[in-house]
Parts: sequence; C-alpha cells; structure tokens
Amino acid sequence: MSPEVQRAAEILKRGGLVAFPTETVYGLGADASSKEAVARLYAAKRRPADHPVIVHFASAQAAFEWARDVPQAARALAVRFWPGPLTMILRRSAKAGDFVTGGQGTVGLRVPRHPVAQALLHAFGDGIAAPSANRFGQISPTTAAHVREDLGKDVDLVLDGGPSEVGIESTIVDLSGPQPVLLRPGAVAAAMLEEALGTPIASRQEDSPRHSGGLERHYAPRTPAKLVPTHELDPQIARLRDKVAVLAFSRPDERVDYWLRMPREPVAYAQKLYAALRELDSAGCEMILIEAPPEAPEWAGVRDRLVRATT
Repeated sequence: MSPEVQRAAEILKRGGLVAFPTETVYGLGADASSKEAVARLYAAKRRPADHPVIVHFASAQAAFEWARDVPQAARALAVRFWPGPLTMILRRSAKAGDFVTGGQGTVGLRVPRHPVAQALLHAFGDGIAAPSANRFGQISPTTAAHVREDLGKDVDLVLDGGPSEVGIESTIVDLSGPQPVLLRPGAVAAAMLEEALGTPIASRQEDSPRHSGGLERHYAPRTPAKLVPTHELDPQIARLRDKVAVLAFSRPDERVDYWLRMPREPVAYAQKLYAALRELDSAGCEMILIEAPPEAPEWAGVRDRLVRATT
C-alpha cells in the first residue's frame, strides 16, 4: 500500500474528506458511518440534505452488511458486475444512517474496480460515502485536476489515479422492490442486467427511491447548453449571432467559434464527455450546441447525461 493511500485512509478516519478515482468519475469520500464527516461532505458539495449518496466498499460481502434481506438478484449482479460501474439500491440495515440515505429506507451500494479506490477502501476498512467530487449539479470530474479546480481547499487530499476509464457515473438499479428497476443508465446496460437476472428490467417509477443523478438538471456546464438533433445543427448554427461552441460528430464548421469533434463509438464518447464539456464551458462562448447522439440502447448512458446537462 502506498504512503499516499495510507494517509488518505487516516484522513477519512479523522472525519476528513478525500477525493479518489473510480473507473466512472472521481468521488468525494467521507466516512459513511460518521454523521459529522458526511455533513462536511454535503457542505463541500453544496448538496441538498435529502439527496442520498452512494456508499462504496472493497467487496460485496462488506457492502451487503449495509443492507437487509439481500435478494438473490443482488447477489447475482454482484457476482457478475462487482467490482465495477454498478450501484444497487437495497433496503438499508442499521449501519446506513439517514444522513447517507436522505432519510429513505434504502441505501445505494457500490464496489468500484479502480485499483486506487480498492486500495483506499481496503485501508479504510468500511464504507466510504462518495458522490462525484464537484459542486452539486455541475460537470463531474474525470481527472484529479478537475477535482482541484472545482473543490480547491474544501477537500483535504486528492488521490490521482489518472483519467477515468468509463467517464460517466455508475448504472443504478433498484432492487428494493418486487421488480428490478433501472434508475440511471450507465456502462452496465439494461440488456446486460436482464441477461444476468433472467428477468425484464422496469423503467423508473414515480415512487422510485431518490438517487444520485436523479434530478432533472445535473452534470451541467455554466454556459447555457442545448441538445440539437443532427438535422437541425446546421440551421441552428446559421441562425445564431452569439459566440457559439459546438460538440459534434462531424468536422468543424468555420462559422463556429469553438468546435470539438467527438467519437462515433459510445464507450469512447462517454470517456471523453465530461472533459469535453469542461473545455467548451471555458471557451468564453455564450452558447453550447451539442449534437444529439443516436437513440440506440448503447447510447442510453450518454443520452441521459446530455439531456440533464441541457435541461
């Protein structure tokens, strides 16, 4: 174990805040069993008190201690996808306090696969509450530099694990009711969940638990942004008189002040998305136009983030 990871674990045990890499995005970590530490986390993020956080663990065994009546579906998904970019919502045990669940009877649990996250979780020895390491509602961080830029001195230590491999937040599936429900799409697609469980996955319901990334507006740049169908991109550019930045699949248009071309493959697009939005947000333009990705299932996670970023 590196001295830096050991130092990070000691900071967490003292009630401090540590940002650390996961394969999805960087998380802002606090001792999930400490009301005071989690309160400090919420204050640093400026996060609403009733918005729950995901608790991270080194193993499925440790994670399931924070749940009660763990269903067979959860165990099946843990075998298939943990460690990895999947969060499960389960009925909480006594270990999960109101201050991490938003006062709900459920808790979000995840076992990340990033080696630095795993080393930190093993060194700490229990659950780490870790929403994305940025101000609430803004663009998630996928590098240590993004974290430092967003949070500054509000975080005690930033562990640098390089750029995030996945680039968008974990898939969230609710297993607290009679049927599995997909709450947030991500790298673990609905079809993959259905294959693992042998049962259909329902869509989010009105009475589904509140969860990370569940608000209508999230992952958003400060610059006004608009999601534009491919066939409308050129007419939109032609009508605009303001300085405009564009995120698109095609080659740059000379009429546009700042243009970023994105990959046509969904995994590569997701990996680059948040860094691209941050770059466009700092380009000094009045508007960001984003070419809408395909409606295909493999683009569900990217589309979810873009819709919320432009709402």
